Amino acid sequence: MQVKKVLTYGGVAFVAYYLFARPSDAADAVRGAFDTVFNAADSLAQFVNQLA
Repeated sequence: MQVKKVLTYGGVAFVAYYLFARPSDAADAVRGAFDTVFNAADSLAQFVNQLA
């Protein structure tokens, strides 16, 4: 359980450092993740519509 807590805090610290050190790169990464989610949702909606 202790290892999980240390890894979680380490991950949060890394993300915070990345946000402050490279904000434009962090924004691009978040934008890319949202684009991927929206594209996947759109593809799923098109698939379901084709089934009907």
